[in-house]
Amino acid sequence: MSNYTSAAVPESSRVVIDPVTRIEGHLRVEMEAGDGVIKNAWTSTTQYRGIEVIACKRDPRDVWAFVERICGVCTGTHAIAALAAVEDALQYPVPIQAKLMRDLVSGALGIQDHVIHFYQLQAMDWVDVVSALKANPNETAAIAKSLSDWPLSSATYFAGVQKKLKDSIAHGQYSIFTNGYWGHPAYKLPPAVNLLGVAHYLQALVWQRDMIKIHTILGGKNPHPNFLVGGMACAINMNNDQAINQFSLSYLKQLVDTCHDFIHKVYYPDIVAIAGFYKDYAHIGASNPNLFCTGDPSEINTGAPAGKGMIKPGVLLNGDYKNVLPFDQDKIKEFVTSAWYKYTEGRDAGLAPYDGQTDADYNGPRPPYKWLSDRPQYTWVKAPRYDGHAMAVGPNARMMIGYAQGVPAIVERVDAACDKLGLPRDNAFMNSTLGRVYGRALDAMINVDMMVNQLQEMTNRIKNGETATFNPEKWEPETWPSSCKGVGWVEAPRGSLSHWVRIENGQTVNYQAVVPSTWNSSGRDAEGQMGPYEYSLAHTGTHPLVDPSRPVEALRTIHSYDPCQSCAVHLFDEEGEAILTRQDP
Repeated sequence: MSNYTSAAVPESSRVVIDPVTRIEGHLRVEMEAGDGVIKNAWTSTTQYRGIEVIACKRDPRDVWAFVERICGVCTGTHAIAALAAVEDALQYPVPIQAKLMRDLVSGALGIQDHVIHFYQLQAMDWVDVVSALKANPNETAAIAKSLSDWPLSSATYFAGVQKKLKDSIAHGQYSIFTNGYWGHPAYKLPPAVNLLGVAHYLQALVWQRDMIKIHTILGGKNPHPNFLVGGMACAINMNNDQAINQFSLSYLKQLVDTCHDFIHKVYYPDIVAIAGFYKDYAHIGASNPNLFCTGDPSEINTGAPAGKGMIKPGVLLNGDYKNVLPFDQDKIKEFVTSAWYKYTEGRDAGLAPYDGQTDADYNGPRPPYKWLSDRPQYTWVKAPRYDGHAMAVGPNARMMIGYAQGVPAIVERVDAACDKLGLPRDNAFMNSTLGRVYGRALDAMINVDMMVNQLQEMTNRIKNGETATFNPEKWEPETWPSSCKGVGWVEAPRGSLSHWVRIENGQTVNYQAVVPSTWNSSGRDAEGQMGPYEYSLAHTGTHPLVDPSRPVEALRTIHSYDPCQSCAVHLFDEEGEAILTRQDP
């Protein structure tokens, strides 16, 4: 019997942001607000996916190409998880060079995603673009040079950026910065730091254009690189210009080194500079006090997480962030109490992913919606739970668990962040809006350092004659068992990702993807537990929301999870009429 009851919220207290995102599904946030705070919240994903259904009755060797299309932002990650799941089921070993290539593709994706998220998809929640017009470029240059030796840090450079911005705004053309909440009292950065943020926003656009070339070298294209069950689709041959050769390796090194510099000299220093003005957000937006991860950033596991990296798989429960519990994938179940699906055993049943069902059962209103959460079902997202607990995943979970495990590179950087923010040296602040932003930058630094080592290892192995990128041993279906199952885990940019497959007589018969945003944006379960997005906004009843028509505080918290937000955001008043249209800058 479900303990969850739907919401009865007075119309005068309703605030709706819809959609928050249009890239990885349409995210809608409904809030009960008043007296400058959020009192309750519900998050709804209003677009049906159903890729798991499409993956069934397919040749397992082809599934990666279908599920890769789940998302065009975290492109490649779902393919890699699918490969790992199928290879686990078939007990299909992969050559070490193919593994290193996958690691590099996964790492490049994670780093590019973190940078794009901060600059293009979230920075304008913290940076007031119009305020940058008041900046003194000399002051901005002095700040930039105090943070790092990045070459594009001269007063002349920042003056040029400011002039372009001023000329555009003078003609009424805010361009990519249209419809921001400029001048909102929640903005705290001085003009000089705002100009720094705008300049690096523009630099990040150019940087990421080059960064994705790592995918095109190793995977043939971006988005949606090419892969292969049993290895990689690209060959290594120093004498063939169509394969990975000396030129390819040199270019890869150049790209990885440039990436390393941008992360260490631009991205992370910007987080440090901006965070100092928003210390209060280290105490705002905590998720459920339960988090888990399965290893290092971008780590790939064929089968149950094996703990091969410096961060071991682990679980933090009930706010105890010092003691890491062992991770057990058999404790995962998905619920559909508040979702538009049905299970043969009833909505309040929990199903393990291997036995998962994706049977759509929409019973909501026809769009446009006025209010969804007054109904028992209000989202297309299932509610995964770990041993009955609502869990948060993401880069901050990786950093918190790594800190508790005593990983030196993480302890050093988290302690430095605490010192900067005037907080006790501890990992607890990482479970907050600001902690998730900080965690993503720390994750990128660790990830890019790993990429440097991975590329060097791949190069050294080539020198030693190791060039195999494909193992044909189990390619033919005749070599497969008649019935098998497998799971693949990837620590994706947004957190722990798993794909689960059952294969019978050469075809997939069941397929489930439990993605980071499923964990984080899930709705209420049978026990009435909120998912992390909802919990972060509503669990204390004190999350700020000063002006419901300009909900920048709520967006900061939701965006800190990196829900791939983009496109337009509309707000509705209690009559269901649009009172503001926001195009995310």
